[in-house]
Amino acid sequence: MRKKIVAGNWKMNKTPSETKAFAEQFKAILPKTKWCDIVVCVPTVDLSAAVRAFKDSRIAVGAENVYFEKSGAYTGEIAANMLLDAGCKYVILGHSERRAMGETNADVNAKVLAALDNGLIPIMCVGESLEQREAGITEEWITMQIKTGLASIGEDKIRKMIIAYEPIWAIGTGKTATPEQAEEVCEHIRAVIRKLYGAKVARAISILYGGSMNEKNAYDLLAQPDIDGGLIGGASLVPEKFVKIIEAANQPTI
Repeated sequence: MRKKIVAGNWKMNKTPSETKAFAEQFKAILPKTKWCDIVVCVPTVDLSAAVRAFKDSRIAVGAENVYFEKSGAYTGEIAANMLLDAGCKYVILGHSERRAMGETNADVNAKVLAALDNGLIPIMCVGESLEQREAGITEEWITMQIKTGLASIGEDKIRKMIIAYEPIWAIGTGKTATPEQAEEVCEHIRAVIRKLYGAKVARAISILYGGSMNEKNAYDLLAQPDIDGGLIGGASLVPEKFVKIIEAANQPTI
């Protein structure tokens, strides 16, 4: 049984004091979540505030990036063991905004390996641009991203991962893939995992959709058989909107 996962990606938003205020509002209105895990991925400067604020709650804390080296002269970077020691459980890797800054598939693979080696759960993002979709190469592009991103990762470790499909053309644009478009790609992602790791692993792995999912469209997107949750941007910054998405995800699943 795949549990639904709703992960907020705050991007570069909120100070530590704003994080504390958000947590207080959010916890006060959060329903019981039997079928849904909740993650809040915050800027590094907010990690300690988030960990304190969500302590003894059902909400896990994640980071938005990690560096692949263990330590050294890498000014401004954060190592995986630092995140773990800070109280992180999850980390977003390969987000399109990071890729747009020059992050390669090989970089993503190195970061995934570092995260897994340190006991973090990677949320590895894949997705196509509008030009790639219009050229009809969405499946080929995403297959390449998955195969390269998961290089040298065995069956024992893939089970500890999450994959997020985020069509670049639908991030922060207000445009959303239709439930059918999103399902088609998520189904393809599961098929790629099946070819690489077998049917049992493919059935077990959680695949999230991230692309302007909000409180209005969440239920229809999350009703699709291969969409196991959401990677939520703007709507995760507003407690009332985030809770609505969680309520849509908190349904019995396969």
